[in-house]
Amino acid sequence: MNILKVGDTQKAACNNCQSFEKVTFKLRDVSLSGGSGKVKNILVGVCNRCNSVAVLPHQSTPAIKKQLEVQRKVESRVPGHLIDILNLVSTELGGDIKSAPILKFYIHSLSNNDISPQHLSKYLNSDLVQGKANKKISLKGHYVVDELQRLKTMTNIKTTTALIKSIILKICDDVLVTQQDQTIKQLKNVIIATV
Repeated sequence: MNILKVGDTQKAACNNCQSFEKVTFKLRDVSLSGGSGKVKNILVGVCNRCNSVAVLPHQSTPAIKKQLEVQRKVESRVPGHLIDILNLVSTELGGDIKSAPILKFYIHSLSNNDISPQHLSKYLNSDLVQGKANKKISLKGHYVVDELQRLKTMTNIKTTTALIKSIILKICDDVLVTQQDQTIKQLKNVIIATV
């Protein structure tokens, strides 16, 4: 692999100019496609003719990958008893203590209206949302950030943490309290697939 440094030059295809142009490698902040963020201070080949980024050297891809992973991660702090609820649900469904797949299933199903998000905000009135936020929930996934954002819009719940708390209480209601057969069956399949 050819390692490049600031000031190196080469010929590259410039999409902006629609031709092969001489590029000079510089450190730049680069916006990612689809509006998915910005990677700061990475080495790129800049077209000498139009001053746009024409090429991304292979050595810069780990910085972009790291930035994308950060953007696909959601962390919230919640009271410990909400984690206990997720763990109890997982155990009741026959799984071990992996609650992230259950939570991600609900986020996906609610954001796509497979499970109605209509009354999700009512759970924020429960005493169970109260308490010291001493536990961390961490979710990763290609769609989880977008789905949470869509759910916030659908439910008018302002923060991700409040939304996650209400989703956990919805899970508790569906699995432990009202025991929704179809949802339980789907969740058992999720548990089996992730064990």
